[in-house]
Amino acid sequence: MKLPVLAASLLLASVGTFATQAGAQTTAASKPAGRPFVWENATVYFLLTDRFNNGDKANDHAYGRKDDAAKLRGFMGGDLAGITAKIKDGYFKELGVNAIWLTPPVEQIHASTDEGTGNSYGFHGYWARDFTAVDANLGTEKDFRTFVETAHANGIRVILDVVMNHTGPVTKMDPAWPSDWVRTKPKCTYKDVPTTVDCTLVDNLPDFLTNSNENVALPPQLVAKWKKEGRYEREVKELDAFFKRTGYPRAPRYYLVKWHADWVRKYGVDGFRADTVKHTEPGVWKELKQEASLAYEEWKRANPAKRLGNLPFFMTSEVYGYSIKHARSFDMGGGVKVDWLANGFDSMINFSMKSDAGQGYEKLFSDYSQALHGPMKGYSVLNYISSHDDGSPFDPARQRPLESANKLMLAPGSAQIYYGDETARMLNIEGAEGDAKLRSFMNWDELASNAQRGMHRVAEVREHWAKLGRFRAAHPAVGAGLHQMLASSPYTFKRTWEKDGVSDRVVVALDLPKDKALPIQVAGVFNDGQTVRDWYSGKTAVVKGGKVQFDAAAPVALIAQD
Repeated sequence: MKLPVLAASLLLASVGTFATQAGAQTTAASKPAGRPFVWENATVYFLLTDRFNNGDKANDHAYGRKDDAAKLRGFMGGDLAGITAKIKDGYFKELGVNAIWLTPPVEQIHASTDEGTGNSYGFHGYWARDFTAVDANLGTEKDFRTFVETAHANGIRVILDVVMNHTGPVTKMDPAWPSDWVRTKPKCTYKDVPTTVDCTLVDNLPDFLTNSNENVALPPQLVAKWKKEGRYEREVKELDAFFKRTGYPRAPRYYLVKWHADWVRKYGVDGFRADTVKHTEPGVWKELKQEASLAYEEWKRANPAKRLGNLPFFMTSEVYGYSIKHARSFDMGGGVKVDWLANGFDSMINFSMKSDAGQGYEKLFSDYSQALHGPMKGYSVLNYISSHDDGSPFDPARQRPLESANKLMLAPGSAQIYYGDETARMLNIEGAEGDAKLRSFMNWDELASNAQRGMHRVAEVREHWAKLGRFRAAHPAVGAGLHQMLASSPYTFKRTWEKDGVSDRVVVALDLPKDKALPIQVAGVFNDGQTVRDWYSGKTAVVKGGKVQFDAAAPVALIAQD
């Protein structure tokens, strides 16, 4: 949404008995064959396309955009080709990432705005001008198709950020949408449903009339644009077919539903991250889920060799301020509570993780497990420690990057790595204002030079995240399993998971000393006489007396049976 520890030692011991799950597809680098991907254990890499990697410098200045923006508020060159290049390089596989969430790639307003902090461009993707086109600063339709197909070929699913709430700001180059499409006032005060939904988030951010069932004509600027591009007749024909098939009125939200679902139908996008969810009517998302699911099944039937398994279409929800503690009842104010998971969503972004991470491991893990296996059973949360618009991240100075990794990657639920979490990218850039501070370009230079960050080197930080990520990707029990503490010193717990005849068991021990190896209890998980391997160091050991001990101390041990 666009709005103005300790380096704990750790040991993971695991064993899994797996059966092949129909439709499950894996990659050798990130997950052994037969171990299914489940969204409840997904490791999602969230990036702003323009801020990640510049793969094509020829598209850095589209639509006459200039380098006249305030600090970190203009386009910086990242593009779809840049993401694709990093997939091919194996960057995401090495991190154990199995889903990439990218901000909306749709064509943004062409001009800049002045938000009081200097000129700002729609580099972030949340200021749409045309929902049916790829923004030329990010690449072409071919680039987007290549990105999705490359991700799928590497076992990585794609989550597309979608906006149903608002257009981009109005500028001299970017006219307002018609008044039967949007409202331009009042500004939201967030006291109850009307002051959260029937209003604009900020000044000059027109709000779609998603509550309307009135027929509306296409905006004149889209008609003129499509005719100039030679695709007006095709777009109108597709819209006519959509409204005939569905019987929906030609109301604003149904145009948006169609346009968003087309990204699934055309490219095989696997899921949506829904933006500004609580600022629309709940039923809008259920309607979007229905159409996106139909489109996904259609794409999978047409592309059997390109699809990743047979899981249904996935949607996660950005309900600003939602906490896992809210479970399935979010208070909108005025006595109204909403169960967003009953309105098309499979998961909720958990805004409280970045503060909950200040707790001890057991409090954090047990509370999350109880929620996910209690009132939220059958659904999940997407945890994060930093994001593109949260001004209160966990460890903002990046002084505790290893603890950050331990808590995010080992917490029950799915994990969202915000680009640069794994490389300790700084979140407070001098000269930048507001959320721009959180959106610097990916610190590839610091990774290459192995820069110092606090007590650690950047390459060391990334390798720590990567080892946890690869282990997590191989074991659904880590994020999806039931948590139970086994011992307090050294702190040890287990996770157990079973679904459709497939089971996985994981044991984790934390706060081990750095100067000596300790025996870790694995009774009930590994049997005496079994040889296990430490994924962190590559060493092996034999279980004796229900315990395992390696011949060298290491800050982290990730143990599984080969």
